[in-house]
Amino acid sequence: MPRSAPSELAVGHALAFRKTMTVAEQAMFTGISGNMGGLYVDAKRAKSAGLPGMVVFELALGALATTCLWHIGGAGRRIGAFQLEFPEPVFVGDSVEARAEVVALDGETVECRITCVRTLPTEGAVVAQGRATLVPAGKGPDDV
Repeated sequence: MPRSAPSELAVGHALAFRKTMTVAEQAMFTGISGNMGGLYVDAKRAKSAGLPGMVVFELALGALATTCLWHIGGAGRRIGAFQLEFPEPVFVGDSVEARAEVVALDGETVECRITCVRTLPTEGAVVAQGRATLVPAGKGPDDV
């Protein structure tokens, strides 16, 4: 589990969180999202599309990154903006490491780079990348 954020954030501070994406979690995310897309919930359909198994919900990968962001921002910040691209699919049973790194500070606003990398069964493929902005918990986008 990632450590808590230091009291003083600095550019370059980073946290990572690694997780294996399981069938049970895929089922729970299906229930939360209501997404019944065949590639996500039907192994036969995914295999008939030429994939090795069910595709992990892309926003589940984003959720891994939010764990890192929470630890960086602490209880006083929330996500004000979140942008991700998904260059490769992740499959149920794969392991992924999400990483968030502070790239800029502007007062209480923190800009982070997000990278998610597949670690198992093969290591190194970037499966999600983007940016997030952490803002003070009680502020709206026009207040920062």
